[in-house]
Amino acid sequence: MSDKVFIHELIAFATIGAYDWEHTIKQKLVFNIEMEWDFTQAVESDDVNFCLNYAEVSQKILDFVENTPFKLVETVAYKVADLLQKKYKIQWIRVELHKPKAVAQASSVGVIVERGNK
Repeated sequence: MSDKVFIHELIAFATIGAYDWEHTIKQKLVFNIEMEWDFTQAVESDDVNFCLNYAEVSQKILDFVENTPFKLVETVAYKVADLLQKKYKIQWIRVELHKPKAVAQASSVGVIVERGNK
């Protein structure tokens, strides 16, 4: 299967950072998510109930990330991947997480987490 649902540049404002001062502010995180999803039933029926609801997935990410304090972007990416895989029974997921302006000389830094079988 090679069907995928993607969400690009989902912006969350989170309490994140290794330093104490970072936990007094909200910082921008940007997600790019790819999820393997079999479209067959949705295509055959033309029924939205058989789709992976990207609006619902986006909201699930935002609710989780914006209401949980983190120290590391690695932790955020792992936990988002685990949350989505369990909630939506996703076989394969790729979470690319950017923390813009974390390094003055770079537009963003971040991590990529892949889980499951392609």
